[in-house]
This record gives sequence, structure tokens and C-alpha cells, in this order.
Amino acid sequence: MKTASRKARLIRFLQEELRIPADSIQVALRHHQESLPNLLPMVLWQYGLVSLEQLDQIFDWLETAQ
Repeated sequence: MKTASRKARLIRFLQEELRIPADSIQVALRHHQESLPNLLPMVLWQYGLVSLEQLDQIFDWLETAQ
């Protein structure tokens, strides 16, 4: 799976399944670009934009996403 495609699918999952507001995702994406790739879930959690339970769901999704 291409990285851009996976990133788009992850964002769609965050919005549709976890109901994370688009503006929260944009905040995390701005900070994410300054950090290492694949840290978007941790940035969301670090800024209090997702709960630990949601973080677990994101990691589960990432493990099974193809």
C-alpha cells in the first residue's frame, strides 16, 4: 500500500469511525509533518485529541490496514 493512500485511509478512519473532528486532525498533521513519519496517532494522543482507548483502536486499525 502506498503511504499517501494509507494516510488518506487513516484520516478517513479517524473521521468516520472515531469521529475525530477535521480541525483536530489538521492540528496533528501540522505537528506530524515536523516529526518522524507514522507518528500521527501519537501526536493526536500527545495533544489530547484522542483518548488512550481511541489510540489503541488506531493502532489496531494500522496493524490490519492493507
